[in-house]
Amino acid sequence: MCFGCKGLWLLSAACYFPHPEKELTGGEDAYFICPEKQVFGVADGVGGWAEVGVDSGEYARQLMSESLIAAREEPTGSVDAARVLKKAYSKTTCRGSSTACILALSDYGLQAVNLGDSGFIVVRNGRVIFKSPAQQHNFNFPFQLESCGAGDPVSAAELFVVEVAAEDVIIAGTDGLFDNLFATEIETIVLQAKWSGMSPDVTAQKIAYLARERANDSNGETPFSAAAQNAGYSFYGGKMDDITVIVSYVTDHHMG
Repeated sequence: MCFGCKGLWLLSAACYFPHPEKELTGGEDAYFICPEKQVFGVADGVGGWAEVGVDSGEYARQLMSESLIAAREEPTGSVDAARVLKKAYSKTTCRGSSTACILALSDYGLQAVNLGDSGFIVVRNGRVIFKSPAQQHNFNFPFQLESCGAGDPVSAAELFVVEVAAEDVIIAGTDGLFDNLFATEIETIVLQAKWSGMSPDVTAQKIAYLARERANDSNGETPFSAAAQNAGYSFYGGKMDDITVIVSYVTDHHMG
């Protein structure tokens, strides 16, 4: 049976590094992978809640847990990513708020829904052919889903349909990834991975390790430092954060 677009399937794996100061509580990022429905997603709990004693990681984890449940209820081959997010959001009751990005390979292509500054890129032949734009109210203030109907409405999420082909690589992540690595740096790792036959989990680890390395660099140029300077701040180097990376290889070989 064909589970994906034109006989395509996803081979996905993730790597997650919580912020060093949040390791004991598991950090504030969350993700899910549902291989049987060709769906995966990431969420980033908004850290500002810690000031009122709330762990936004719990909200992000429940949102992704409910997303997995909703994804499994979708019809095979025609998963509606926006419907999955809407259903998960309606079932999430923890206090807190979170960004969210959910992707599904359906009969119509790679379908994605994104709210906030998590996101994804598609790499083909070593070059980024698509990058989801971040949704921010202003610098470092992303759109976010929040419990009790506050925050941004789930309808504010952006929807995308991207045509993908065998050998493409999809990289989804939270801002801990995209704030610290430029697209060219990710492209280089993906090229090396393809040349050397790395599995998606090893590729995800290599990307996450480099993002953590950049986050620890207080002098180098990063996407976050460039954005901060454009916003009028004197900021250099990386941004220490939770880092979640999901790498998904598009293949025409059914792995199941």
